[in-house]
Amino acid sequence: MMRKIMIMLAAIVPLAGCDLDIPDLNNPDEGGLREDPSPEFVRAAATGLLIGHREVYAETSGYISQLGVVGREAYNFDPGDPRYRTEMLSPSLDGGSRIFGGNFWEDPYANVHLANLLLDALDDVTGDFTPAEIEAIQGFAKTIKALDYLIVINTRDENGAALVDSTTVDDLPPLVSKDEMLDEIEALLAEAQGHLANAGDAFPFPLSSGFAGFDTPATFLQVNHAIAARVAVYQGNYAEALTHLEASFLVTDPANPQLYLGAYNTYGTGSGDTQNELVASFLYAHPSVAADAVEGDLRVAQKTRPVAPDTENELTANRAFTIYPSTSTPVPIIRNEELILLRAEANFNLGNLDAAIADINFLREHSAGLAPRTDLTEENFFDELVYQRRYGLLFEGHRWIDMRRWGLLDELPLDRTGDGVAAAFPIPTNELNARL
Repeated sequence: MMRKIMIMLAAIVPLAGCDLDIPDLNNPDEGGLREDPSPEFVRAAATGLLIGHREVYAETSGYISQLGVVGREAYNFDPGDPRYRTEMLSPSLDGGSRIFGGNFWEDPYANVHLANLLLDALDDVTGDFTPAEIEAIQGFAKTIKALDYLIVINTRDENGAALVDSTTVDDLPPLVSKDEMLDEIEALLAEAQGHLANAGDAFPFPLSSGFAGFDTPATFLQVNHAIAARVAVYQGNYAEALTHLEASFLVTDPANPQLYLGAYNTYGTGSGDTQNELVASFLYAHPSVAADAVEGDLRVAQKTRPVAPDTENELTANRAFTIYPSTSTPVPIIRNEELILLRAEANFNLGNLDAAIADINFLREHSAGLAPRTDLTEENFFDELVYQRRYGLLFEGHRWIDMRRWGLLDELPLDRTGDGVAAAFPIPTNELNARL
């Protein structure tokens, strides 16, 4: 993997939704960051981290789509590749495949490589960056690096991942466990929080429109805490999660719920830009999405629509997603509805049942259009939480991860004899072979 790594700054013309005019740094000479780095190149590399991070999200073979398939939220009826209906719905994935079992490895690590180069360059950058601006760049770069690591370990789980500290691509990084990787992500986010707290009033580079309202160090710090809360819940550190949520952008205002407030990856149709491919006509909602919904839940009609039935490989679908209506639709990195759900889960696990019920009922009313429940107890609360995460965060990359961390993968539907649910993506075969 590291021998093939390249900086993921492809086609940085304007970044969608914001005029970020960045030089074309596709396959750049890394000497621009390694040797006498200029402020201009450092700024371009910082903005380039956003482009690198968004690459894996919204392709038809990307993070949202593939996790939707393995998590039985979606079908991919791509006529050119039946593996979406065979391998992706089987108990195991092929680590030798670049697009399937080997996906979500090379691209995130390329962005981690860029983040490491950028962080090293800050020791030698020539020009007039102030100490506060250096702190801002460090806080931003470490937060994005943590997000890229999270993509890798969310897909690999107990298979572990590589911990990359060196900027030398010939060095094979050590493979570490899931717990060690989550600890590293937690540490990176904590370091970033310290930098952002000392970063002054502005970033010395532009952010995309996906960070509108969170484009200063102080407000970006709220996004960092939101991500840290997600990681803390994954780790079972529920008290710590509540602390991060208190410092995040979480809001529960009945007059203005702001469920979609958050940080987003942005896309566009301009020359050289990246489009959101989740609008593809061959991406369908899994039949269970409509079948399992509570009567009156508005989200099925809001997030999917009926279409003419289509059948491929003995699978039939008759609903399409409307969550991403165009090739310019942003994709959430993290948003307020998830934060409310994280707080409900943390409070429930800490024995704060009344607080957890209050958050769930807020979402029943303002997300689902359902009446609050008055019958929730310690015995039935968890089932309601599972349901609200399923439909509140539908086709945003959470369902498969949630069901796995709760030990419920065997509850996902199997549509054909011989189907199964993969518990994790394998470490790519080439990566393992390099260590022989």
